[in-house]
Amino acid sequence: MKNILITGGAGFIGSHICLSLLEEKYNIYIADNFSNSSKKVFDSIRKIMQDKYDLNSIGLYIYEGDIRDESFLKIIFEEASKKQMPIEGVIHCAGLKAIKESISNPLIYWDNNVFGSINLLKVMHQKNCRTILFSSSATVYGDLNQIPFDEYSILKPNNPYGETKLVVEKILDNLFNSKINKWRVGYLRYFNPIGAHPSGLIGENPSCEPENIFPHICQVAAGLREKLYIFGNDWSTSDGTCHRDYLHIVDLATAHKKSIEVLFSKASSKLILNVGTGKSNSVLDLINTFEKVNKVKINYEFTSRRDGDIERSLAKTDKMIKILKWKPERNIEDMCKDGWRWQKRIINL
Repeated sequence: MKNILITGGAGFIGSHICLSLLEEKYNIYIADNFSNSSKKVFDSIRKIMQDKYDLNSIGLYIYEGDIRDESFLKIIFEEASKKQMPIEGVIHCAGLKAIKESISNPLIYWDNNVFGSINLLKVMHQKNCRTILFSSSATVYGDLNQIPFDEYSILKPNNPYGETKLVVEKILDNLFNSKINKWRVGYLRYFNPIGAHPSGLIGENPSCEPENIFPHICQVAAGLREKLYIFGNDWSTSDGTCHRDYLHIVDLATAHKKSIEVLFSKASSKLILNVGTGKSNSVLDLINTFEKVNKVKINYEFTSRRDGDIERSLAKTDKMIKILKWKPERNIEDMCKDGWRWQKRIINL
């Protein structure tokens, strides 16, 4: 089975991808600086797997460091070769992701997201590893396009976070087109991942202040916050709140697994896919569903619009379904149930 490096592998998205690949017997190397995550997530991953697999046979190797440090990355590749399990592909999730912070402090986003990616690609090239799947974002589309967004929509992000994602996509395009070596590159433009693993053992638990709405909903339900602030009720939508394409985190992890398999199936390839459900829900839809399925009350208040937000974001998913021969399996009710199960568990630790 393949040997994969996951950058940012301890984070919300990276940890679910890690579990998904381990279940398919991939050997996994993790690179993470743990600035917004915890090593404890890997104990939970092992606990999920213990009933199905021999834990001694699981190939999971964890390295703490920053992808901007070239020597750190080289150590991972060199030690993987010494184990006779050289890294054959990379799933690149590491990076900063808060839109508001990227507007107020753009330099750290260009440093982490762009310089870090360039550094990773340099080391990959040096170590003859030229297969990479990049975690991009629907923010590259901005707000100039007709809904739903497809992979050929105009790329015009309206915040520095989205700009950094688009620049990394362009760098990958350059590598693929260089023809100096045969690169296999892919990027997944995913929409709004929420929820948690159905076991309740891994989920989203940011150590920094989250900007995405779902952790705030869970924390209000758990009594950790007094209320949820909704940024605007004057958008041109059915209920005045923004519409989003919410996606279960386990489905997003599955999309990564299937996409890396597609890349490995060809000598040289480029893969560009939206990952979403193709279904739109407003912020109030999400809150109402959460309240209904979990039998809790969410106290919320409307406030002014937030810089960098767009009114609607929705994926056209035809290409994803055709190429991956798969589509997301879980609905918004599942997202709300699984996310609340995770939240209840972590407040009772």
